[in-house]
Amino acid sequence: MHIRIINPNSTASMTAQALESALRVKHQDTDVSAVNPTTTPVSIEGVADEAVSVPAMLDEVRKGERLGVDAYVIACFDDPGLHAAREVARGPVIGICQAAVQVAMTISRRFSIITTLPRSISIIEDLAHEYGAGHHCRNVRAIDLPVLGLEENPMEAEQLLIREIELAKKEDRAEAIILGCAGMSALCDRLREATGVPVIDGVTAAIKLAEALVGAGYATSKVNSYDYPRVKETKMAACA
Repeated sequence: MHIRIINPNSTASMTAQALESALRVKHQDTDVSAVNPTTTPVSIEGVADEAVSVPAMLDEVRKGERLGVDAYVIACFDDPGLHAAREVARGPVIGICQAAVQVAMTISRRFSIITTLPRSISIIEDLAHEYGAGHHCRNVRAIDLPVLGLEENPMEAEQLLIREIELAKKEDRAEAIILGCAGMSALCDRLREATGVPVIDGVTAAIKLAEALVGAGYATSKVNSYDYPRVKETKMAACA
C-alpha cells in the first residue's frame, strides 16, 4: 500500500514534518511518501491562497495516479480542493480536517479546534458544519500566529497552544482538541502530555483512515459526483 501526502503549499520543511508524523504511526507494510508543489504560496492562509494552490495540487494527484498511488492525504487543514482531488483519483483522498473531525466525534462528545490565525476560524467552522460536527464542535480558536511562525518560533507556538487548550477545557468544556494546522503535528504528543486532554493531529488521523479504507478495499466512487473529469479543450489567450 502506498499513501502519498500532498502538502499544497511550497514549504518543503512543512512537508517533511508531515511525513515524519506519518511515519511514526503508519503500519510497517505501508509506504508513505510526501510531496509539495514548488509554485504555490509558502503557506495557505485564506481562501485566495487555497484557490491558487489547487491546480498544482491536482497535478501532484495526477502524478500519483501514474505511479499507482493507493490513497492521498491533503495536508492542509482547510482541505483545499478535496472534492476536485477525489474526481481525479481512483483511490481514497483524505483531508486532514475531515479525518480529525471524524476521530474527535468518535472519541469525545464535544471538542474544540485550535488554529493559527483568526481569519481561518470561519473557514474551519464551515468545514466542521459540512462534516456533520456543528453541534459537537463547540469552538474554533486561534493562537494568532502565522503558519510559518510555527517553525520560526516553536516554543512560543507550544506555549500559546497550551494556553488555548486550557481555556478550551474550561470555557468550552472541550473533551478533545483538534490541532487546526498540519504544521502543528510535531507538537501533538507534547501538548497531550502537558494538558491531559486527547489532542488530535489531522495528519496522523488521515494516514490511519487511509490505511483502513485501502485495506478494506474501498475506492472513490466514480458514479456521478466523483466521476473522472470530462476531457475538454483548454483555450489559450491570443497574444496581442
